[in-house]
Amino acid sequence: MDHVDALWEAAKHPELWEAALSRLDSPEDVEAYVREALDLQNGGSAVPFSIVVKESGRIVGSTRFGNIEPAHKRVEIGWTWIVPAYQRSFVNTQAKFLMLSHAFEVWGCNRVEFKTDFKNMQSRNALQRIGAKEEGVMRRHMVRANGVIRDSVYYSIIAEEWPDAKERLQRMMER
Repeated sequence: MDHVDALWEAAKHPELWEAALSRLDSPEDVEAYVREALDLQNGGSAVPFSIVVKESGRIVGSTRFGNIEPAHKRVEIGWTWIVPAYQRSFVNTQAKFLMLSHAFEVWGCNRVEFKTDFKNMQSRNALQRIGAKEEGVMRRHMVRANGVIRDSVYYSIIAEEWPDAKERLQRMMER
């Protein structure tokens, strides 16, 4: 909850919410978003994060582990949003590297899942760049905050693919 004000500052970019499932249009929206994420964490199905640029201490977005399924050794990484100035930068690459490392090397996951809007080519390209494999499209799967029904594309990285994906992410971070 200590990050609500900084998350609100980061969330003030309307373009972040054009194709999103939720909208953060006010400090109250951000507070409710954080409370919901923390409630899911308390229930064991999520671990939310603020994305912080280490050098400046600036909060530039949020991401989380969700749909945690310990019995099946499966987790989803998503709910990711990053201020436009830090999109297509080291921020998402490093966040995904840390989260994937934790999922595979600490939790021993068999698979890590991702889903995104079929029309969100920026997100789809980013997932493919890190080595995630496209699995298929769930048609008319979810309703965006603006009421538009979206098709979702599922991606995954499985345990056997993690070493190659890890190496790919490390090379990306070196650049």
